[in-house]
Amino acid sequence: MMQAVELKKKNAVRKVRKIAEASFKKYGYIIHWNGHKQKGSGNQFRIITRERDCPGWRIAYLIVRDKEIDCLEHHPGSMESFEPLQGKSILYVCNQKKPRDIEAFMLDKPVVLKKGIWHGVVSVTDEAHVKITENNRVKLVRYKLGYTLYGKRHK
Repeated sequence: MMQAVELKKKNAVRKVRKIAEASFKKYGYIIHWNGHKQKGSGNQFRIITRERDCPGWRIAYLIVRDKEIDCLEHHPGSMESFEPLQGKSILYVCNQKKPRDIEAFMLDKPVVLKKGIWHGVVSVTDEAHVKITENNRVKLVRYKLGYTLYGKRHK
C-alpha cells in the first residue's frame, strides 16, 4: 500500500505521482523489460540504453537525507539513472527552468533521465539510498528556484 505524499510549493499543494511509462516518458524511461520470457531455461540479457560517443560511465551511491530542496540540477551531456535501493524518495523533474512545470514522482522504480532534464531528490523516510549511473565526465548545472520544494508524509 502506498502512502499519500504531497509536494508543497509556496501555498500550492501538488500530488506526487507514481512513476508510469506514460506519465514519465517526457523525462526518460523506466528500466524494465516488457515482453521477457516468463518461463524457460537460461538467463536473458538485454541492453536497456547506450550512448555511442560516451567517455565511459561511473556508478555512484547516493544517500539522500534532505527533506527539502531549493534548487534543481541537470547534466546537458549525460543521461542519468536513478535506481532506488532503500527508503523512499521523491524525484522532482522538469524539461525547463519554469517552476510551474516541475513534476514530482515517487522514486519506486529504476529510471533513466534524458540528457538535460532538470531534477532533484528528497527523502520522505529518514534516509533513502539510490544507485546513480551517469557519464564519467559530467557537467553539472544548478538552478536556484527562489522557493523550497519538500515532501511531506501523510498517514
